[in-house]
Amino acid sequence: ARAAPATPGRSPRAAPDLAELLPEWLRAANARELQAPPELLPALLDAARARADLRAEALRLGGERAVWLARLRGGEWRFALRAPGSGGAGGPGVPDLDDPAAVRSCWEEGLFAERAALLAAVRRREPSAAPALLATGWRQEKAEDRLAFLDSLREGLCAGDEPFLEEALTDRSRNVRATAAELLTTLPGSALAARMGVRARAHVVLDRSEGRITVEAPHSCDAEMQHDGIEPKPPSGTGERTWWLGQLVAAAPLEVWPELFGGRSAEEIVALPVADDWRADLHAAWCRAATRQQSADWARALLGAAADSGQGARLPGRDPARLLAVLPAGERADWVAGAVAAHGLSESFRLLGVCEVPWSGRLGDAVVDALEIARDGGGYPWSFSGAMGLAERSLPPGHADRLELLTRATDDTPVDGSPGAVGYWSEAFQRLVATLRIRSAMLAELSADG
Repeated sequence: ARAAPATPGRSPRAAPDLAELLPEWLRAANARELQAPPELLPALLDAARARADLRAEALRLGGERAVWLARLRGGEWRFALRAPGSGGAGGPGVPDLDDPAAVRSCWEEGLFAERAALLAAVRRREPSAAPALLATGWRQEKAEDRLAFLDSLREGLCAGDEPFLEEALTDRSRNVRATAAELLTTLPGSALAARMGVRARAHVVLDRSEGRITVEAPHSCDAEMQHDGIEPKPPSGTGERTWWLGQLVAAAPLEVWPELFGGRSAEEIVALPVADDWRADLHAAWCRAATRQQSADWARALLGAAADSGQGARLPGRDPARLLAVLPAGERADWVAGAVAAHGLSESFRLLGVCEVPWSGRLGDAVVDALEIARDGGGYPWSFSGAMGLAERSLPPGHADRLELLTRATDDTPVDGSPGAVGYWSEAFQRLVATLRIRSAMLAELSADG
C-alpha cells in the first residue's frame, strides 16, 4: 500500500500512508472471519514478507491457500512455511499428540521451530506435561535453546513446573538460572518465593515507635542466595548491598508486606516514610515485584495519581509504563488521559503505547486537547510527529469532525511563534483527519462484507 492521493488544494504532505493501516485492516478482517480472495494472495504474501509484524494476521486471512501458494513459490514466501501449524515442508507441523512415537521423533530429531511448536501444543493441551518433555535430553540442549524453551513456560505456569524450575536453578547458564528464578518468584506458593519472603522480612522492617520503614541491606551474598537467583555482581554505579536488597525484595511475595506491616494495604505501605534514603531503592524493587507478580493493587499504589506523575515526581527505577500494563485496559487509559492532561504529550507520549486501541473517549479527547495546546504554543509540529502518527492509528475515527476545525490555517501566529508553524500544523491535522476518515470507511466496508 502507498500513501493515498492528496486531496486537490491540499499539500501532498497531508496524504495518509495507507501502509500504516494494514495491521488494523488485517485484525478487523480476521475478527469478522473473512477470507482473502485468491487473486489478492500474492499481494498479501508480499506485504507479509516485507513486514514481520503482519505475518500472523496475514497468514490467518490467507488460510490454507496462502500456505499452498507459498509452498509452490518458496523463496521469498518461505516464511509462510515456518509459521506454527503451517504443516509446510520444513515447517513446524505438529505431530499427533496421541502418537508417542511421532512426538518422540519430532522432539528428538526436529528443527528448533518444529520442537518449539510441539512444546507449545503440549503446553496448551496439558501444562504439566511440558516440563517432562523438556527434561528429555535437557542437558544436551544448547544454552540459547534451553533459555528459549524455559521462557515458553511463562504461559500456563503452574505448580507442576516447580520441580523442573528448581532443577534449572543449578543450570550452567547464568541466563537460564536467572529465568528459572524469576519464574519461581511468580509462582504462588513456590519454595523459592517463600525463601525470598523470609529474607525480605529480615532486611525490611517497620519501626512502630516512629511509624517508618527501616532497611538493613544484606552484608553479603552467600551461596544460598546465589542459588536462588541473586546475582552477586552489581552493574556499574550500583553498590553491592543496594543491588542485593533490590533483587531479594523484587523476588519476595507481595503478600509478605501487609503481614509484616500490621495489615496495612499496599497504598498505606507505599505512603510510609523510609529511613536513611532507602525509599527510592525500596519502591523500585516493589515496582519490579508488582509487574512480575501482576498485582494491580500494588501497581495502583506505586503509580499514585496521574497528576503527580510528572518527571519531577517520579522516583528512580519506577517505570509507569510497566506498572500501567498490570491494570485493566479501561483504568489504564483513564490514568494515561490524566497524565496527558496534566503534563502534555512530551512527558506522557511513551505511556500511550501501553493503551489498547482504539483509545477510549477520554484518552482520545486528552490527546486532541494536548495537540491543540501544542499548536497554540507556536512551535513546529515536528517534535510531535510521533504522537501524530500514533493518533492516526489509535484515535477513534469519530474524532475526525472535531479535528477538522484544527485543519484551518489562520494568520494568528502566537507571539514568539515560529514562522510558518501554523501552516505546518494545518497540514499535520489534515493528514490526521484524512487518515481517520479512511479508517472509518475501511471498518464500515469490512462490516458490510461480514
